Amino acid sequence: MGQFTGKIAILGSGNIGISLAKGLVKANYVPAGAITLTRRTLSHLTGFANLGYQISADNATAVAASDVIVLAVLPQQLNQLMEQISGAIDIKRHVVISVASGVSCAAIREKLGAQLEVIRAMPNTAIAIGQSMTCVAADHASAENIAEVTKMFETVGAVVKINEDLMTAATALCACGIAFFLRGIRAASQGGVEIGFHADEALKMAVQTAKGAADLLLQMQSHPEQEIDKVTSPKGCTIAGLNEMEHNGFSSSLIKGIKLSAIKAGALYTKE
Repeated sequence: MGQFTGKIAILGSGNIGISLAKGLVKANYVPAGAITLTRRTLSHLTGFANLGYQISADNATAVAASDVIVLAVLPQQLNQLMEQISGAIDIKRHVVISVASGVSCAAIREKLGAQLEVIRAMPNTAIAIGQSMTCVAADHASAENIAEVTKMFETVGAVVKINEDLMTAATALCACGIAFFLRGIRAASQGGVEIGFHADEALKMAVQTAKGAADLLLQMQSHPEQEIDKVTSPKGCTIAGLNEMEHNGFSSSLIKGIKLSAIKAGALYTKE
């Protein structure tokens, strides 16, 4: 079982990895000096070295010096990364967290060691502002380690533990989902321009309205239809607009898009 009080290596420090590192430090989970960030091009990380993080271009060395290993590369780069670090993995000491979409815990253990504890995490890009919706899953990790990984990702948003067979579904709903809601906000702002607002005004109004809608549900613990009922009066303008959108496939297109994204998310990684 890995020691979470120890050191963390984030291999492949792109947006997700760096956001996690910042969140852990901001929440006083660990000091910056306990985190090693790796990247092929070290010059991208010099600013982080100045902030006290360890930086390295050598993944195997970073693994050897750490207890918790975060695999934060794209699925297409994962096999190459696992080849680099397999010799440095200590099954008794290391816990591996993978944020690569579509790659099972079993596939990682197959390359790095059958008894290794691997926990998958699927955050989204709102991790950059500490508002991620992260789903975590494992096949045979201990309850303590799953709880600890949950705590790590709670420094950057909300966390839900799910069954591993739902991880590609979580990718579509939460990770791809950010883009779907953003496109909805953009469309609303374009409608705003057509009815008379300047583009910057319309965008600000659409963004705050969307935020208000989400916060209503989070804070009131209510259902969207309950809140919709409060806005739609008989023969009113809201229900007219809403029904027009539904006639044009509003809900249906969102559902179909999420289903297609889930299919694609499951096909991003190949074992070889």
